[in-house]
Amino acid sequence: MFKKLTAILAVVVASLAFTPISYADSHGMKKDIVDVAAENGSFNTLVAAIKAAELVETLKGDGPFTVFAPTDEAFAKLPDGTLDMLLKPENKAKLVAVLTYHVVPGKVNAADVVKLDSADTVQGQKLMIKTADGSVMIDNANVVMTDVEASNGVIHVIDAVLLPK
Repeated sequence: MFKKLTAILAVVVASLAFTPISYADSHGMKKDIVDVAAENGSFNTLVAAIKAAELVETLKGDGPFTVFAPTDEAFAKLPDGTLDMLLKPENKAKLVAVLTYHVVPGKVNAADVVKLDSADTVQGQKLMIKTADGSVMIDNANVVMTDVEASNGVIHVIDAVLLPK
Protein backbone atom coordinates (compact mmCIF):
# COMPACT_ATOMS: atom_id res chain seq x y z
CA MET A 1 0.00 0.00 0.00
CA PHE A 2 2.75 2.46 0.97
CA LYS A 3 4.72 1.72 -2.23
CA LYS A 4 1.61 2.24 -4.36
CA LEU A 5 0.84 5.56 -2.64
CA THR A 6 4.45 6.66 -3.05
CA ALA A 7 4.37 5.77 -6.75
CA ILE A 8 1.15 7.72 -7.29
CA LEU A 9 2.54 10.71 -5.41
CA ALA A 10 5.72 10.57 -7.53
CA VAL A 11 3.66 10.65 -10.74
CA VAL A 12 1.61 13.61 -9.48
CA VAL A 13 4.74 15.55 -8.44
CA ALA A 14 6.46 14.77 -11.76
CA SER A 15 3.46 15.96 -13.74
CA LEU A 16 3.37 19.21 -11.77
CA ALA A 17 7.06 19.81 -12.48
CA PHE A 18 6.33 19.97 -16.21
CA THR A 19 3.16 22.04 -15.96
CA PRO A 20 3.49 25.76 -16.70
CA ILE A 21 2.96 27.82 -13.57
CA SER A 22 -0.13 30.01 -13.67
CA TYR A 23 -0.75 32.50 -10.90
CA ALA A 24 -4.35 33.38 -10.16
CA ASP A 25 -5.99 35.47 -7.50
CA SER A 26 -8.84 34.24 -5.28
CA HIS A 27 -11.37 35.09 -8.01
CA GLY A 28 -9.62 32.99 -10.65
CA MET A 29 -8.25 36.01 -12.51
CA LYS A 30 -4.65 35.62 -13.60
CA LYS A 31 -2.21 38.17 -12.31
CA ASP A 32 -0.17 40.36 -14.64
CA ILE A 33 3.61 40.16 -15.04
CA VAL A 34 4.33 42.75 -12.34
CA ASP A 35 2.03 41.07 -9.80
CA VAL A 36 3.47 37.62 -10.50
CA ALA A 37 7.03 38.93 -10.08
CA ALA A 38 6.16 40.89 -6.93
CA GLU A 39 4.46 37.94 -5.26
CA ASN A 40 7.16 35.42 -6.16
CA GLY A 41 9.75 36.71 -3.68
CA SER A 42 12.75 36.08 -5.96
CA PHE A 43 12.36 39.28 -7.96
CA ASN A 44 12.40 42.04 -5.32
CA THR A 45 15.25 43.89 -7.06
CA LEU A 46 13.60 43.59 -10.47
CA VAL A 47 10.30 44.93 -9.11
CA ALA A 48 12.11 47.83 -7.38
CA ALA A 49 13.89 48.63 -10.65
CA ILE A 50 10.60 48.48 -12.60
CA LYS A 51 9.11 50.96 -10.12
CA ALA A 52 12.16 53.26 -10.29
CA ALA A 53 12.00 53.22 -14.09
CA GLU A 54 8.26 53.98 -13.96
CA LEU A 55 7.48 50.90 -16.08
CA VAL A 56 4.86 49.39 -13.77
CA GLU A 57 1.85 50.57 -15.77
CA THR A 58 3.47 49.49 -19.04
CA LEU A 59 4.15 45.96 -17.76
CA LYS A 60 0.64 45.80 -16.28
CA GLY A 61 -0.74 46.67 -19.73
CA ASP A 62 -2.44 44.32 -22.16
CA GLY A 63 0.76 43.06 -23.76
CA PRO A 64 1.36 40.34 -24.41
CA PHE A 65 4.96 40.47 -23.25
CA THR A 66 7.72 37.93 -22.77
CA VAL A 67 9.98 38.91 -19.89
CA PHE A 68 13.37 37.33 -19.25
CA ALA A 69 13.38 38.04 -15.53
CA PRO A 70 16.64 38.11 -13.57
CA THR A 71 16.42 36.93 -9.97
CA ASP A 72 17.67 38.89 -6.98
CA GLU A 73 20.79 36.68 -7.08
CA ALA A 74 21.35 37.71 -10.71
CA PHE A 75 21.28 41.38 -9.74
CA ALA A 76 23.71 40.63 -6.89
CA LYS A 77 26.24 39.38 -9.49
CA LEU A 78 26.48 42.82 -11.12
CA PRO A 79 29.74 44.68 -10.46
CA ASP A 80 29.73 46.67 -7.21
CA GLY A 81 27.86 49.95 -7.53
CA THR A 82 26.19 49.13 -10.88
CA LEU A 83 22.70 48.66 -9.46
CA ASP A 84 22.96 51.69 -7.18
CA MET A 85 24.09 53.78 -10.16
CA LEU A 86 21.19 52.56 -12.32
CA LEU A 87 18.62 53.29 -9.60
CA LYS A 88 19.61 56.96 -9.30
CA PRO A 89 16.96 59.29 -10.77
CA GLU A 90 19.49 60.90 -13.11
CA ASN A 91 20.15 57.46 -14.69
CA LYS A 92 16.50 56.60 -15.33
CA ALA A 93 17.02 56.41 -19.12
CA LYS A 94 19.82 53.85 -18.65
CA LEU A 95 17.66 51.82 -16.26
CA VAL A 96 14.75 51.87 -18.72
CA ALA A 97 17.11 50.67 -21.47
CA VAL A 98 18.38 47.79 -19.31
CA LEU A 99 14.90 46.70 -18.25
CA THR A 100 13.30 46.94 -21.69
CA TYR A 101 16.21 44.87 -23.04
CA HIS A 102 14.70 42.01 -20.97
CA VAL A 103 11.30 42.32 -22.67
CA VAL A 104 10.24 40.86 -26.02
CA PRO A 105 6.91 41.93 -27.51
CA GLY A 106 4.41 39.09 -27.81
CA LYS A 107 4.11 35.86 -25.89
CA VAL A 108 7.00 33.50 -26.64
CA ASN A 109 6.72 30.23 -24.73
CA ALA A 110 9.73 28.01 -24.11
CA ALA A 111 8.77 25.68 -26.97
CA ASP A 112 9.08 28.68 -29.31
CA VAL A 113 12.20 30.20 -27.72
CA VAL A 114 14.25 27.08 -28.45
CA LYS A 115 13.48 27.46 -32.16
CA LEU A 116 14.95 30.97 -32.28
CA ASP A 117 18.52 32.23 -32.53
CA SER A 118 17.60 35.82 -31.62
CA ALA A 119 14.65 37.95 -30.54
CA ASP A 120 13.95 41.67 -30.92
CA THR A 121 13.52 43.46 -27.60
CA VAL A 122 11.27 46.36 -26.67
CA GLN A 123 14.51 48.30 -26.13
CA GLY A 124 15.33 47.92 -29.83
CA GLN A 125 18.30 45.54 -29.82
CA LYS A 126 18.37 41.79 -30.37
CA LEU A 127 18.85 39.16 -27.69
CA MET A 128 20.99 36.23 -28.81
CA ILE A 129 19.53 32.81 -28.06
CA LYS A 130 21.59 29.62 -27.87
CA THR A 131 20.26 26.13 -27.21
CA ALA A 132 22.59 23.27 -26.34
CA ASP A 133 22.28 20.03 -24.38
CA GLY A 134 18.78 20.83 -23.20
CA SER A 135 19.65 24.25 -21.83
CA VAL A 136 18.92 27.70 -23.21
CA MET A 137 21.03 30.83 -22.93
CA ILE A 138 19.77 34.34 -23.55
CA ASP A 139 22.89 36.43 -24.23
CA ASN A 140 25.08 35.48 -21.22
CA ALA A 141 22.23 34.26 -18.98
CA ASN A 142 20.98 30.74 -18.41
CA VAL A 143 17.24 30.20 -18.47
CA VAL A 144 16.51 28.46 -15.16
CA MET A 145 12.70 28.31 -15.28
CA THR A 146 10.30 28.71 -18.18
CA ASP A 147 6.70 29.50 -18.93
CA VAL A 148 5.64 31.28 -15.76
CA GLU A 149 2.23 32.39 -17.02
CA ALA A 150 0.71 35.81 -16.38
CA SER A 151 -2.47 37.40 -17.69
CA ASN A 152 -0.52 39.58 -20.11
CA GLY A 153 2.33 37.30 -21.14
CA VAL A 154 4.94 34.92 -19.88
CA ILE A 155 8.07 35.08 -17.70
CA HIS A 156 11.24 33.05 -18.21
CA VAL A 157 13.57 33.21 -15.20
CA ILE A 158 17.27 33.89 -15.89
CA ASP A 159 20.38 33.83 -13.73
CA ALA A 160 22.09 37.02 -14.96
CA VAL A 161 21.12 40.60 -15.75
CA LEU A 162 21.19 41.28 -19.49
CA LEU A 163 22.97 44.49 -20.48
CA PRO A 164 22.37 46.14 -23.85
CA LYS A 165 25.42 46.61 -26.07
